[in-house]
Amino acid sequence: MSARSLADLVVPERTAVITQECQGAVVGPEAGLPALAEEARREALPNIEKMLPVARAAGVHVVHCLVRRRADGLGSNHNAKLFAIGRRGVAVPPGSPGAALLPEFGPEPSDLVLSRQHGLGPMGGTDLDAVLRNLGVTTIVAVGVSLNVAIPNLVMDAVNAAYHVVLPRDAVAGVPRAYGDAIIDNTLSLLATVTTTEELLAAWR
Repeated sequence: MSARSLADLVVPERTAVITQECQGAVVGPEAGLPALAEEARREALPNIEKMLPVARAAGVHVVHCLVRRRADGLGSNHNAKLFAIGRRGVAVPPGSPGAALLPEFGPEPSDLVLSRQHGLGPMGGTDLDAVLRNLGVTTIVAVGVSLNVAIPNLVMDAVNAAYHVVLPRDAVAGVPRAYGDAIIDNTLSLLATVTTTEELLAAWR
């Protein structure tokens, strides 16, 4: 995609950056899935940290989507292996470090923070769709983790809800790295506009 057409797609007043599970329990120092956290810290997290101030300055909305669970698990999923792995990891009750956004990402006063306690992605587990429509957003820039589950879920749900999706491939992560690359190239590239952090920053500057 040319720089001009990307700029047209991510016009600030109609665009939101959605950070997915950029929180202590998932990508923090004591993350429940250390391999994913390590891969995210390699490239994706530094690029998200670089992206957010430029996005905010340009007038792009920033929405942080986090996962949390009650300590007793009441109301949360128990119907897939992934949820059992999550229960064995860092606790994510409301107000805990595990459920909190990594401090390098804010939240800033202009940011929105949405939490879910069920499901595999924020579009079905929070008020994200309604919030974005209230903001007049038509394009979602999806960043964070993971390319294994939550990012594809977000992309597909957003496309089904008629949003344009932009995916900076160096601001998302999955494990193993080759799998993340493969799902971008063979699946998500058919649904989203795949770009890079630098191309987005150039469009917003």
